[in-house]
Amino acid sequence: MGKGIMNFKDMKVQIISIGNELLIGDTINTNASWLGAYMTSLGFEVTEVNTISDKIELIKSTLSRSMSDSDMVLCTGGLGPTHDDITKAAVAELFGVNLRTDKRVLDYIKKLFETRNIPFSKSNSGQAEVPENCEVLFNKMGTAPGMWFHEEDCYLACMPGVPYEMKYLMENHISKKIQKAFGDIGFLHSRYLKTVGIGESTLSDNIIGDVSSHFENGVSLAYLPMPGGVTLRLNGMGKTLSEAEKSVNILAEYIYSKAGKYIIGEGKELTISEALGKILIQQNKTIATAESCAGGMIANELTNIAGSSAYVMGGIVSYANSVKVDQLGVSEKDLENFGAVSQVVALQMAKGVAKKLDTDIGISTTGIAGPDGGTIEKPVGTFWMGFWSK
Repeated sequence: MGKGIMNFKDMKVQIISIGNELLIGDTINTNASWLGAYMTSLGFEVTEVNTISDKIELIKSTLSRSMSDSDMVLCTGGLGPTHDDITKAAVAELFGVNLRTDKRVLDYIKKLFETRNIPFSKSNSGQAEVPENCEVLFNKMGTAPGMWFHEEDCYLACMPGVPYEMKYLMENHISKKIQKAFGDIGFLHSRYLKTVGIGESTLSDNIIGDVSSHFENGVSLAYLPMPGGVTLRLNGMGKTLSEAEKSVNILAEYIYSKAGKYIIGEGKELTISEALGKILIQQNKTIATAESCAGGMIANELTNIAGSSAYVMGGIVSYANSVKVDQLGVSEKDLENFGAVSQVVALQMAKGVAKKLDTDIGISTTGIAGPDGGTIEKPVGTFWMGFWSK
């Protein structure tokens, strides 16, 4: 691959995670998600992620296929000292080369064991063995080195499966190799818009529509469903950061014009509670909660946000009807006629807690959580939420 600015869609990378522990659920594969985000930030398109077992033929076939389909392959796992760590042997067989002992790595491992007063065994010395055609990436965070290969039109990086070792090699060695191999790929800029109150399909099909016909290549929109709404991820590539930002901002303006009333804020990690807090601060308003079936969960969510004391005045858990009456001013007659789980009572609870704690807004919950207590008219899962504001 020559150097210079390259089209985002032209630069493809695949990720391979090796280890039986990943397949049977003993270990969560955080490496793949981290690598996907990291490579995307560098301007690559992650086209495939594979998690495979510690079988030499499977490793070879997966590597061969991935390298033929992409510009770069990142492989983690299988570099340890035990009998099931066979990645190096598989790679050596794939490339038709022998393993050699890297003296620098071997000396480092021996010194490390000596310093820690740990017996040095034959299996430990095996970690210094690497395929003849690789460039060794020295790993100061562990005993297994990383390996860098360039075969035909593809680059391959093999790293230990230990997350902090993998990250060390990516950030201190492989990132430099990528820069040297591919040059300035370009700049990626992202914005995350959080929406609530609308489903993914409705938002995509009926509100926003197909953005690909309106915008140039290098700009993309992804729909990421979350509890309570959808996160919109806007990506843009450019030769400069300002160019990438400009393309994303134009797309954002278009989306705001179509779906602005559903957008509560921006930020990859923004939660509904955080967005609500920002709105309350901007509008200089306060809020209180009255919860029956939720048992204080909403108040907990609201007060988990730093600085929430500026707008959350308090809450009342009104599980019993007597508390609804005595503390929130709910009508006993309405409780008898409509029941605690009703629209009438939910609204009275919201108004009552706002009056009681002197806030601008009151919200309430009342419902039948189960497993018992449901009826034909009000089955388990029936839920009312009340809202009152000055």
